[in-house]
Amino acid sequence: MRKPEHHFQCINCGNHFNKDEVKYLCPDCSENNSSASPPKGVLKTIYDYENLKKEISGFVQLKQNNFIDILPIKNSKNLPNLRIGNTPLYSIKNIDDSKLPFNLFLKDDSQNPTFSFKDRASAIVSAYAKENGFKTIVTASTGNAGSSLAGICASQGQKAVIIVPEKAPAAKLTQIIMYGAKIIPVKGNYDDAFDLSIEATKEFGWYNRNTAFNPFTIEGKKTVSFELYEQLNFTVPDNIFVPVGDGVIISGIYKGFEDLLKLNIIKKMPCIIAVQSNESDNLIRNINKQKFISKSSSTIADSISVDIPRNFYMTQHFIKTYDGKCLSVSDDEIIKASSILSKNTGLFAEPAAAAAFAGLLSYSKNHQISESSNNVVLLTGSGLKDLNSVKKIINIPDAIAPSIKELKKLF
Repeated sequence: MRKPEHHFQCINCGNHFNKDEVKYLCPDCSENNSSASPPKGVLKTIYDYENLKKEISGFVQLKQNNFIDILPIKNSKNLPNLRIGNTPLYSIKNIDDSKLPFNLFLKDDSQNPTFSFKDRASAIVSAYAKENGFKTIVTASTGNAGSSLAGICASQGQKAVIIVPEKAPAAKLTQIIMYGAKIIPVKGNYDDAFDLSIEATKEFGWYNRNTAFNPFTIEGKKTVSFELYEQLNFTVPDNIFVPVGDGVIISGIYKGFEDLLKLNIIKKMPCIIAVQSNESDNLIRNINKQKFISKSSSTIADSISVDIPRNFYMTQHFIKTYDGKCLSVSDDEIIKASSILSKNTGLFAEPAAAAAFAGLLSYSKNHQISESSNNVVLLTGSGLKDLNSVKKIINIPDAIAPSIKELKKLF
């Protein structure tokens, strides 16, 4: 079967572009973008759904082809040889010795090669660069996207240039360096790093991985939707709790299920709940406003600490189109949720990932969740990525003399 062509549609003006006309943003909508508001012109990748419906018999056939028919690359052989995706989905029955009144599943994407969800996007970007002759890939990152790209490029024999804010977590910077990437700390925040990466793309002709700039990051992240559908015995989950910063992960999840909807493989969209820290809630706080107003972010969850969410308009479009929901949780709730999660499941999640679990805990207190419903929490990264955030709840005991007498005093 031939590989169907894809094209792009601007999320703001709706204009369509041939895949060879534009690489990153809509040239019309992005012309007057400013740093004070979310950028316009983010592109949505569109496939030939009508012809695919005639040629593909269902989900099993899609998977047999490694989903290549709804991915923007030519051949799955160009993907990294690392195991990316196909992460475990754990069924959790009890929390703190109490049986849950609904079905809970934890999607553990810390099991990806660089221990975060971002590997899904980096894999597709890397494969596309490989197919199109790009030797160097650049990205701006607060940590996870950078360590992901660095690791994936190392596995592919590609060069990675990672531009980071100087205050990014040390664990993530360590990963980037160990993978052999060129790391460039900048005096400033993520937005400063982002702007420099765009300039570098133009100056050196590098391929750019930036989220909500490169449309294929969304295409990589959507693969989790295909896995959830299969892991839940070819059913659509009722609720999915997703940590949100820029809005790219949640848009990827929506896009994956939307692709399945357009192919008539599924009949409904899950209810997707966007969870942010109330110390960085710029996306959900503005979701119904006419004018975007940003406030400074100061959450412990660095991966979702965003002043200007760069994929705001696409996320807004998906949430409104498919009746999604939004909620915010405090940083204290996030740290508490991380502790509850670790002690009850053996899964240690970084604060951004724990935010989604905190969202579930909060939502379950304030809303009636059906007893028979399937509820998924997306855990996007390992707690080892940012140990500083849990310091205040960690109490390492003083050493004792190595005697049974001293040991007995502790029990």
